Amino acid sequence: MVPGPVDPSAGAAVLSPAERYAASRRRTAHPAVEAFRRTLAFELDPFQVEGCIALEDGDSVLVAAPTGAGKTIVAEFAVWLAMASPRDKVFYTAPMKALSNQKYGELVELYGSEQVGLLTGDTAVNPRARVVVMTTEVLRNMLYAGSDLLDDLAYVVMDEVHYLADRFRGAVWEEVIIHLSQQVRLVSLSATVSNAEEFGAWLQAVRGETRVVVSEERPVPLEQHVLMRSKLVDLFDATQAASGGAARVNPELAQMARSGGRTLSTRQLQDVGRRHSRGGNPRGYGMPRSEIVGMLDEHHLLPAIFFVFSRAGCDAAVRQAMRDGVRLTESWEREEIRAVVDDRCRTLLDEDLGVLGYWDWLEGLERGVAAHHAGLLPAFKEVVEELFQRKLVKVVFATETLALGINMPARTVVLEKLEKFNGEARVPITPGEYTQLTGRAGRRGIDVEGHSVICWQEGLDPQAIASLASRRSYPLNSSFRPTYNMAVNLIERFGRDRTRSILESSFAQFQADRAVVDLTRKVRQQEESLAGYERAMRDDTGRSGDVVEYATIRREISDLEKAGKRPGDRSAKARERQQQDLADLRRRMRAHPAHTSPRREELSRWAERWWRLKRQTESVQHQIATRTGAVARVFDRVVEVLLAEDYLRVGEDGTPALTVHGRALARIYGERDLLLAESLRRRVWDGLDVPAFAALATVFVFEARREEGPADERFLPRGPFRDAWHRLEGLWERLDDLERRHRLPGSTPPSTGLVGGMHRWARGGGLDAVLREADLQAGDFVRWTKQVIDLLDQIVQVSEGRTARTAQQAIDAIRRGIVSYSSVG
Repeated sequence: MVPGPVDPSAGAAVLSPAERYAASRRRTAHPAVEAFRRTLAFELDPFQVEGCIALEDGDSVLVAAPTGAGKTIVAEFAVWLAMASPRDKVFYTAPMKALSNQKYGELVELYGSEQVGLLTGDTAVNPRARVVVMTTEVLRNMLYAGSDLLDDLAYVVMDEVHYLADRFRGAVWEEVIIHLSQQVRLVSLSATVSNAEEFGAWLQAVRGETRVVVSEERPVPLEQHVLMRSKLVDLFDATQAASGGAARVNPELAQMARSGGRTLSTRQLQDVGRRHSRGGNPRGYGMPRSEIVGMLDEHHLLPAIFFVFSRAGCDAAVRQAMRDGVRLTESWEREEIRAVVDDRCRTLLDEDLGVLGYWDWLEGLERGVAAHHAGLLPAFKEVVEELFQRKLVKVVFATETLALGINMPARTVVLEKLEKFNGEARVPITPGEYTQLTGRAGRRGIDVEGHSVICWQEGLDPQAIASLASRRSYPLNSSFRPTYNMAVNLIERFGRDRTRSILESSFAQFQADRAVVDLTRKVRQQEESLAGYERAMRDDTGRSGDVVEYATIRREISDLEKAGKRPGDRSAKARERQQQDLADLRRRMRAHPAHTSPRREELSRWAERWWRLKRQTESVQHQIATRTGAVARVFDRVVEVLLAEDYLRVGEDGTPALTVHGRALARIYGERDLLLAESLRRRVWDGLDVPAFAALATVFVFEARREEGPADERFLPRGPFRDAWHRLEGLWERLDDLERRHRLPGSTPPSTGLVGGMHRWARGGGLDAVLREADLQAGDFVRWTKQVIDLLDQIVQVSEGRTARTAQQAIDAIRRGIVSYSSVG
């Protein structure tokens, strides 16, 4: 499929749900969609039909719809289409391993384990299957490596494509979108972003025909309430909504806020403070969580998710509920809960259970309450998710990470606060975050409506709450920036000039200057046409260069003849020089080998077309050069650093090419790609034993949650490790200075926060001592350790000899216990 021209400023037409449904009913020539519908136990929504029709028509599609609306049905249709063909393959990408694992299980149920594979970096299951679920990074690495697994690829699903805005990982999504073959149809699934048309226009510019399907209709209507003094008050005026008018703040709520919002007595405030110190936290004017849970239970509003925005707050909430005697399960439910826990946790070591808080966790589950946050052991999180989906756990206290794609819908979502700590300060949640969080409320096929409950706090403004709740979407902004690994991979495949052109096609550049993307695409198309003209004008010897040279002489003759006919006050000497030039060019033309070719005129016509198109292309390239070019300029600075460090070298033709060090860098992925490449090149790792090797690897991936000071040498491993650390520090300082000299932002200093804990773990230390030394929760330790394993595996791939062997031994040493148990997710 060759993409046609597009006007990105026009965007893509977006029909209303009613218009889409009517259009889908009028279209009868879509037998695949009709056949797919017959396999389902439910009727498709209009936006789902529209998305499926786009795929059957051979287009790519962007589907933007609220959480729980059923976007993945369009992705499942792409899988269905691929499986209905003899050879077509489909890749299903997700931003997180947990999501990949979940989707893998669902697809195995549909198509069987022989047809479905899983690739998540540290897990490879049936990679040559027709349907492969993977993280987006895995697909990006495949594209750069030219993997044969890409053969016969017909569809790529990019779930949660709004992750493109993530400042740490978002660039990966853009790399995949840009580099996928044009024959691959893209199925992009997004939350309801406010600039879906802009994003769709970019997709059309770089991918060809792309249909944009936007639905803002929640599958289950959301009723929004404010909890004030044990009373649930509607946020919006129900009578106004019923009459079809615009939503406005409930007058009763506004009156209560004015009369009671600032009337707490000193004693009441002290009571609230005491509750807060006990873990109860002030909410709804001091209403404890256990009372809120009881009230929701009485109103049949369970199961519920309480978003707390603090790991410690989540754990404290469970403890408080247990102290207050909350019990939401019956005996048969408790038996099922114990059976699930026994099955999923049977491989955990007995000596680790106490460290992990297993018994308190199990008691909470049996009472129907649990916490869910990144600090939990992955196995524990998976159990909580399964029990909540089976309605055995009724209340989950969670951080906002639960809102990111995991299938855990509830009847009610409770927001205890409308602000959170962003790592530096407490900031209000955004409309997009509010949409994501409340998107969990309402279970399709179970609930008539979902409910959100905002706990009133001193100083809240009802109008501000209403404004936040009314804005159901947020803009999607690119976070794309060239990296060292990206630069060497692209230069190796395309050369420097073509790479700059490719980077001009990024969504980042599209947003900076939308016209550049179309101009760049035009250049690419014209360059392909130029190559076609060159093939057409080859002479009998198979060479086109002679014909181009001959055509150049003829064009110069033509230009001089035209110039001689134009009137002007030229001197006799100038006219004489012109005639001499013409005579010289005519002699060269008659002496040229192409002049006697029987195909002279035919070849010359092709050469003339080549010249005209080349001039047009140069004109467009000049337009591009005068545009912002922000992304390409950053790329140029990255290239200059790579040239300075001998990862690239300028060849005889004046273009940069990869050195042996550059080829190693091309296989290193991560935030500190250049620092890792330099450390291997400068033999920083030499002489380290296995525990020290694993410990040093942590500084390339670990990021402390709190700001660290300089590393305290007393807590670093003794011997060769300290020398390696000092050398690494020196390398980072030198590279940081070099980057800043080339007007790049530099990087944060490497962190030693996990060094001691990983060194102890690699020596076989117990979990309790390791978690204490690392000052981490079990889930955090597992997550960081898996990232260390990924990095060590890269070292194995790019190194040889003792370094590669020690890296592999380090992997074996740390992939044990709770890390080994969690290796799939």
